Amino acid sequence: MQNYKQQFKNKKITLMRIGLLGRGVGDAAFLAECGAQVLVVDDASQKVMQPSVNKLKKYKNIRFKFGKYDLNDFKNCDFVLKGAGTLLDSIEIAEARKHKIPIKMDVSLFAKSARDVMIIGVTGTRGKSMVTALVYEILKKNKKFLKRNVYIGGNVRGIATLPLLKKVKTGDILVCELDSWQLQGFGDAKISPHISIFTSFMPDHMNYYKNDMKKYFKDKTNIFKYQKKNDILIIRPEVKKLIPKKIKSKLIIADAKDVDKYNFIVPGEHQRENLACAVEVAKLFNIPIPKIAQAIKGFKGLEGRLQYVKTIKGVKIYNDNNATTIHATMAGLEALGTSKTKNIVLIMGGTDKIVDLDLKPFAKSINKYCKDVIFIPGTGTDRLIKTKKLKTPYIFAINLKKVAEIASGLSKKGNIILFSPAFASFGMFKNEYDRGDQFLEIIKNLK
Repeated sequence: MQNYKQQFKNKKITLMRIGLLGRGVGDAAFLAECGAQVLVVDDASQKVMQPSVNKLKKYKNIRFKFGKYDLNDFKNCDFVLKGAGTLLDSIEIAEARKHKIPIKMDVSLFAKSARDVMIIGVTGTRGKSMVTALVYEILKKNKKFLKRNVYIGGNVRGIATLPLLKKVKTGDILVCELDSWQLQGFGDAKISPHISIFTSFMPDHMNYYKNDMKKYFKDKTNIFKYQKKNDILIIRPEVKKLIPKKIKSKLIIADAKDVDKYNFIVPGEHQRENLACAVEVAKLFNIPIPKIAQAIKGFKGLEGRLQYVKTIKGVKIYNDNNATTIHATMAGLEALGTSKTKNIVLIMGGTDKIVDLDLKPFAKSINKYCKDVIFIPGTGTDRLIKTKKLKTPYIFAINLKKVAEIASGLSKKGNIILFSPAFASFGMFKNEYDRGDQFLEIIKNLK
């Protein structure tokens, strides 16, 4: 976009939480290239964040502070760019607001800066990554038909959204995955995407929201709250009961029965509903069905989401690492499991994010589909066992390498090894992506 540099040039920006996934690094580099004075603050140690620091060494106008936050850094700046997971009621954010310092997030800041770019936003407790990928895949492969460029951003690993301002032109499309934190930024900016998709809503991030589902849902509603008359909201059927009767935008309910004509190989009814959402987006652009089908052909799904990895001696191995809630793991069991034979060796466990969630239905699902369970340590693991409802044989392993060896020994031809943690990765791993990377590396060497 023209003149995008001017809004950041000579601005003093406090970037709160840079992370290790590349998005914060990309945003910091972009702002520095625009001539901003960037102060990166992160309550993690510099030792942990050193990989991100190393990627930004060449920028003389980026400074770093790690450890305990200094409130002065939140009142002596032009705006705070807030990273995911930062509590809105933190004393640092309160300090900034007290001094009338704007709080921004990268995707909503992009949207405000690129008003002539069409934003397609996708949210939901589960399914948002799959829908984002499918929409992007369909539109990107049909960009000649659309006569415009298509980009992907938001909560996507390794992709920073703000730097896309250097590339986008009037009429281009940005497809972005929006978690509840990114949607806080949309709420602050009082904007919603032109086309919004809301896939599902269930308990998650309750450690952040202090077990308040209403606060969690309030952030999610920013996906449609500020839409206008000509905007579109697409939902999976289960979300309909949550949507207010009077919304300004047009409501479309995606129906999975209409996707049978596509050769979609990703397993699970919930994935068919995700595809239905993506197809509804394609229809809005008048993309013909054969072109949609061609774009989907060969789509194998996403890393860490019921991702088929390999088959060893007749045993299929799936990586469902990004299943960080029991509902996500239950969906995976439903998609791959056979109750008659109990064909799944389940690898799961980790830190419980929702301490008062009833785990009995989860235990019932495990009992129905699993022949064995191998547990990774964590508070979620402990609480599941304490329900005393788990009838499936289980064993503990201290690390992923040991887990893979045990799973290989327990499985036989026709079985499925499913790595679907159901809980968060806090403690044992840098983040959930690190957990998935380690698992894939171990399986790659497994024979």
